[in-house]
Amino acid sequence: MADYLVVALVLLGVLLLSLVGLVVPKLRRRPEPRLPEAQAPTRVEERPVVPPVEAPTEPATGVVVEPPVVEVPPVIEVPPLDVPEPTAGRLVRLRSRLSRSQNVFGKGLLGLLSRDHLDEDAWEEIEDSLITADVGIEATREIVDRLRERTRVLGTRSTTELRALLAAELVNALDPTLDRSLRTAPKEGMPAVVLVVGVNGAGKTTTCGKIARVLVADGRSVLLGAADTFRAAAADQLETWGGRVGAETVRGPEAADPASVAFDAVKRGIGTGVDTVLIDTAGRLQNKIGLMDELGKVKRVVEKHGPIDETLLILDATTGQNGLEQARVFTEVVNVTGVVLTKLDGTAKGGIVIAVQRKLGIPVKLVGLGEGKDDLAPFEPTQFVDALLGTEPLARDA
Repeated sequence: MADYLVVALVLLGVLLLSLVGLVVPKLRRRPEPRLPEAQAPTRVEERPVVPPVEAPTEPATGVVVEPPVVEVPPVIEVPPLDVPEPTAGRLVRLRSRLSRSQNVFGKGLLGLLSRDHLDEDAWEEIEDSLITADVGIEATREIVDRLRERTRVLGTRSTTELRALLAAELVNALDPTLDRSLRTAPKEGMPAVVLVVGVNGAGKTTTCGKIARVLVADGRSVLLGAADTFRAAAADQLETWGGRVGAETVRGPEAADPASVAFDAVKRGIGTGVDTVLIDTAGRLQNKIGLMDELGKVKRVVEKHGPIDETLLILDATTGQNGLEQARVFTEVVNVTGVVLTKLDGTAKGGIVIAVQRKLGIPVKLVGLGEGKDDLAPFEPTQFVDALLGTEPLARDA
């Protein structure tokens, strides 16, 4: 009985120890007291995540890729426009350029006329001098006959008096009554149209550019038409001349129809309201029928806009009497209204002015006396003769 009691007590003890082992750990894990809200940790503001910059990758070849270079276009400086001086009195300022012609008209003729005795041999020498200067046979005979008569009647012997007589006869031979003005004024909303023609080698395109400067100097606004489409550099050359004075140039592709370019130039001139349209044509020989017919076509096409106001023929003074045949053929094709005589500074044959006018009845309106850009002057007979004789200006009633 006692043994059972002991066993029961032992079992009861083991049971109690087991219960204690289960309860004690739970009592140790007590929950932490909750913090008051005032002490709660603040939330850290989130910042955007910036992705790291990746270094430029190298291509498989191992060559580093350079960033593209942005090219800045160069600044093109526009050159200032030229302002040509007014043409009034330009011939007087350029009189020294006629020095070679002065040897014939000035020193030569005045030396012959001032001899103590003017016999037949002296008068023949005077005739030869005038013919050599390209005055022409018919004009020379008339001038010499009038000089002989006046010197005989007046009995003049001094150099001053003889010079006055010679000057009067030369001015008379140049016919000062001819109208030498350039018709370049617009009319009824239409610009004046000036057609420039001539043979090869006369300096036509250069002279055309100088004519543009003459018009601008006299207050005209100008548009250029580059109808010389056969010579590759002609349009570029003309455009350069126009650009110096602010004149627009209308041009076509190389070998384009000249009549079409001329037509477009006048159309553009009407649209822009310029005063004068100046059309440069290709140089041509007067004996080439096909080329002359083409020039006639240019004239007819341009006249669809209206009549041509001026047709200027460029003549090289050094060609002498050959220039007369050139002028005659061009006159028949395009009705030349005026002559521009170039290269007078390099020739002793200034008498071609007289020959052209007497033979064709066409006035010389401009003369070229040098290679400078403003060496083209309006022609005035009295000033021209004064420059040829090389002394003091003449009185108009000499």
